[in-house]
Amino acid sequence: MNGISKMDLIKYGWDSNFEKEFGQFKSHGHIPARISQENKSNYLVLAEAGELAAEVSGKLRFNADSRGKLPAVGDWAAVSVTTGENRAIIHSLLPRRSAFVRKTAGMETVEQVVAANIDTVFIICGLDDDYNVRRIERYLTLAWESGAVPIIALNKTDLRNEINSCISEVEAIAIGVTVLAVSARDGTGIDALRKQIAPGKTAAFLGSSGVGKSSIINRLLGEELLPTNEVRESDSRGRHTTARRELIALPGGGMAIDTPGMRELQLWGDERGLRQAFDDIEEVASGCRFRDCGHEREPGCAVKAAIESGTLSEERFASYLKLKRELRYLAHRQVLKANALEKLKWKPVAMFQKKMKKAE
Repeated sequence: MNGISKMDLIKYGWDSNFEKEFGQFKSHGHIPARISQENKSNYLVLAEAGELAAEVSGKLRFNADSRGKLPAVGDWAAVSVTTGENRAIIHSLLPRRSAFVRKTAGMETVEQVVAANIDTVFIICGLDDDYNVRRIERYLTLAWESGAVPIIALNKTDLRNEINSCISEVEAIAIGVTVLAVSARDGTGIDALRKQIAPGKTAAFLGSSGVGKSSIINRLLGEELLPTNEVRESDSRGRHTTARRELIALPGGGMAIDTPGMRELQLWGDERGLRQAFDDIEEVASGCRFRDCGHEREPGCAVKAAIESGTLSEERFASYLKLKRELRYLAHRQVLKANALEKLKWKPVAMFQKKMKKAE
């Protein structure tokens, strides 16, 4: 297997800041590597020794108090290489600069890191029957929370006539965000999208199943490297063609992270991303008479006045309130979980003290 030089590591996103963070691991004989694939507990990493199959060390797994502390695609890690084998052990993760994180599906309050150390988040939305502005708002909330720069790509321009009206509609709810119109099928807008991924930078492609994430990346690659499927005609929904997250080097520099489609995108984080995604509502609300205005029956409510005058969409405000309730419920669940874990931590101590007291 061909080795990867330090120059190649730079191509994969390595820089002086990561070099500085890695300094503490050099004395252990570890080398830097980037997580390129994640499939349950199996990983592939890119290192100077080449592409290696890898697994997490027992110590790292034991010390990880949440799923989010385990490796994710895009992470930089300190690894050791088994002599004579193309295998590595992942010992530690370097601090993440950014991460797109969502809550795992279901009732469990656990985070899932979808992609780490990303510079750009491409939110892909199809212009077929699956087109949904409210879903874009949800993705934007998490994208701003991630620390990366969001860009919206409206795919499948070949399937819709009123493209400009869709662009205007999305620009109205994605203030200050670049909105691109592309077609993975005929190549429209792909060059403009490619220009958004600079050499040495990493872009994550996110969106629901069937929006064309893998098809767009294939266009960027210039070959059909990633498998794709047609969507159902009844609702334009796709199947999970991409089964795992994967870091892919693009021609001319830059990296793309392909991700499985998300039919359920539950929020994770605090309200910082929400405030950025709904900056227009936050600005209007600053004009309310009362600082703690609930925007319901309070006198002097600037938000109600904006809705009544038509300068603020009632649907957008309802979306804002829904996402805000979700984040506050998440915060409540996190507190309950932390309290339960703390109680569980001290339970053996209490039992030991009780046992010692009986023995006196």
